[in-house]
Amino acid sequence: MKISTKGRYGLRALLDLAVHSNGEHVALSNIAERQDISENYLEQVFSTLRKAGIIKSVKGAQGGYILADRTSNIKVGKILRVLEGDLSVVQENDDLPDNYYESIQYCLKLNVWDKLNESINTMVDSITLEDLVQAYKSMGNELGDMYYI
Repeated sequence: MKISTKGRYGLRALLDLAVHSNGEHVALSNIAERQDISENYLEQVFSTLRKAGIIKSVKGAQGGYILADRTSNIKVGKILRVLEGDLSVVQENDDLPDNYYESIQYCLKLNVWDKLNESINTMVDSITLEDLVQAYKSMGNELGDMYYI
């Protein structure tokens, strides 16, 4: 399994939205600029996220995007599944041989691939957008204030 650009950029953009929204709508152009991601590409990603009910959009001059739920209720796993689909490391073949349940292939499925899938899903489902917001904010505190002259 490899997370595509869609998944990586989508998660990055949602974290940006969570950090910068403060309960108000955020323009997609602002997210695109801060994250150096094409606005057109983000429109496609956000359309998918909106249809899945993760974000809401408002049109107009004061419009933009806002999270549809509290950050503590939005799991990274849900975001990635919406953008990537199944997070399995190995795609199962529908054409199984007659002796599949006695095969090496089945042994590997049970003892390696299924366990990897379970670990990945458990991990991404244990992280919320709130966890990422807090981690991001604490990183800023560790770096200290930057002063420019």
